[in-house]
Amino acid sequence: MKRIAVFASGNGSNAENIIRYFRSPGHDGAEVAVVVCNRPDAKVIERAERLGVPVCVMTRAEINDPQTMLGLMERHGVDIIVLAGFLLMVPEFLLGRYEGRIVNIHPSLLPKYGGKGMYGRHVHEAVVAAGESESGITIHHVSAECDGGRIIFQASVPVTPDDTPETVAGKIHALEAEHYARVIEREFVEAMK
Repeated sequence: MKRIAVFASGNGSNAENIIRYFRSPGHDGAEVAVVVCNRPDAKVIERAERLGVPVCVMTRAEINDPQTMLGLMERHGVDIIVLAGFLLMVPEFLLGRYEGRIVNIHPSLLPKYGGKGMYGRHVHEAVVAAGESESGITIHHVSAECDGGRIIFQASVPVTPDDTPETVAGKIHALEAEHYARVIEREFVEAMK
């Protein structure tokens, strides 16, 4: 069984969806072994604890310390790292240790609306302000470049002139819930058998 570390900084809806997905019948090739969070007030902590998943709240300095982070990953037997609303850059030593096994989801059709500062509501506001006719999600490998890793999967939704950042966010959340765990399973669980 593959063991997943979910790195999250916020609400945790994607983290919860992933935890529940790999606990559902027929999807037992992986499990979320630990949630790593850099914000002690993040709702993801409560969600993970309620589901019985260990949570490790760490400072930026701890996350960037090879001995601390690699030790944590080894203690939990982590095979795959999944970013789910994690707002820090992944340190180089983790990129090296888990090369090809770190994945992120971004709330736009990259390369549009990616890069530093482009996350969550900021992306949806930019999409609406630009008058885009579509938006979507991009699931991609993580590299040293912000939102620059190889694209694995994209899905899109229409954006109408009546849409607001909030309505676009709702459409994007639905795509995330529908696709993220399935793509993780296909690319990182079934492919690594």
